[in-house]
Amino acid sequence: MSAAGRRASDSERKTNAMPLVFIESYVHEVAVPLREAATSDGYEVEMIETAAELEGRLPRLDPNAGYALVISGDLERPEVRRLLGLLNSLVPRPPIIAFADGSDEELADVCEALTLDACLRTPPDTDEFLLVLGQQLERLRLQMETGIIGTSPVIREVLERVSLIAPVNSTVMITGESGTGKELVARAIHQLSPRRARPFIAVNCAALPESLLESELFGHEKGAFTGATSRRKGMFELADGGTLFLDEIGEMALATQTRLLRVLETRRFMRVGGDTEIQVDVRVIAATNSDLEAAVQAGGFRRDLYYRLNVLSVVIPPLRQRRQDIPALVRAFIHEFSESHDSEFKGLAPEAMEVLLSYSWPGNVRELRNLIESMVVLAPGSVIREEDIPPEIQAGRGNAMLPVPRHLAPGAAALTASGDTAPQLEFIFRTLVELKLDVEDLRQEFVRYRRTHPELLEAGEVWTPAGEEIAVPLELSMSEAGESANGEDETIAFRPGMTMAELEREAIVATLKQVSGNRRKAAEMLRIGERTLYRKLREYEIEL
Repeated sequence: MSAAGRRASDSERKTNAMPLVFIESYVHEVAVPLREAATSDGYEVEMIETAAELEGRLPRLDPNAGYALVISGDLERPEVRRLLGLLNSLVPRPPIIAFADGSDEELADVCEALTLDACLRTPPDTDEFLLVLGQQLERLRLQMETGIIGTSPVIREVLERVSLIAPVNSTVMITGESGTGKELVARAIHQLSPRRARPFIAVNCAALPESLLESELFGHEKGAFTGATSRRKGMFELADGGTLFLDEIGEMALATQTRLLRVLETRRFMRVGGDTEIQVDVRVIAATNSDLEAAVQAGGFRRDLYYRLNVLSVVIPPLRQRRQDIPALVRAFIHEFSESHDSEFKGLAPEAMEVLLSYSWPGNVRELRNLIESMVVLAPGSVIREEDIPPEIQAGRGNAMLPVPRHLAPGAAALTASGDTAPQLEFIFRTLVELKLDVEDLRQEFVRYRRTHPELLEAGEVWTPAGEEIAVPLELSMSEAGESANGEDETIAFRPGMTMAELEREAIVATLKQVSGNRRKAAEMLRIGERTLYRKLREYEIEL
């Protein structure tokens, strides 16, 4: 049986409908063999020529079956832009696979610039195509079932790990900064597991005082303590047969940790004030945004419990490390809040999206979600524009939120783990970073001021009259870029009256020359994304 046939016969699927593959037939010598390969592997295939054909089919598609779009060539055509715009408006967006000519690096650049899921080389290798198609459709299925949105490599890795971890019963430790979606990942593990029909119970260990946490977890008998007027089942009993999610596990008191360890090892416990053991079958998933290893070293967290919880692990990256997922997250949140608030929103203007892509998102996905909800409610038009974004978000553009160093000096580790000085250390660290950025902005502003006030020039300095060129050295980090191809220092020729676009073009050309055409290094030096650089190369018609 083919791979697609196995997928269709899987008893866990919600539907028996086969995934549908739309193949855009612009280049027949590419599209025809792809159709034959997909059909022979059990997929349903439809050939299309225009975006209108696909748009007419979308309302009638089974949302559970999944589908993908394959573009056969010439990605610069307006019709391709219409197809991409059509699918980019969907949540979750179906996979888009394209075929083009070029090296692996060039195909990767095209894939990122056009937000494709995969870009394969022509002439097509049908075995490679079927492999990539199956992987992309499986990713779409996982996203539909879990609600985890994104196509970045780090999120794909999280999805793959979730799918591997879900079927087993081992305990799981989820780590990540606050707001990254740890509970969503825990629910995804439960949803994909054999326990999906049983309860999923979430407990925030930081929200309950030590005196109540044991009662919440294990329950209590009538009269066990003041206020216990009746018997109450705990979370372990309520989650019997299902999954118990312990959020902020690092905030749990040592006494409760000891009791939790015994429950994990024996699957037995007694209610508070009780004398009868209760046996349960519960899978435990724990989560934390703190460094439990440091807490273990400092004695703030039991070592044996840490290893008992950390049998399997999932690390969720912060949003600043997966910026390419921001457009998809924004589309999903706009779709969600437009429906809940009965508003009709078309999306974000390009300049507004650039602001969101440049921001550091210290609050991660939670902060982005709250921002989109407020803009959907408060924005005056049907499109969110740059001026609709709060000033504090616009002011934070480009200021990378740097975390406090994970490994502190031995004397500081215990203090951080105990929670006594972590907020102070974080405040000092971030203040120093922001101060450095403010000083740099002030220096640049003073340089601009001096150019317009020649009387401030020191002896020996030369003021260039208006209309003449000023040779501005291009500052490079030799450790990052190395020497230029010809061994000479690159310069940018600036003439008063040049437009910002002309100056930007000169900067891009000089930087690319310095790094021998390496776009990734050039983007890093220019402090812009590779997708932005790719777009500007086309905008300014820069040939490499």
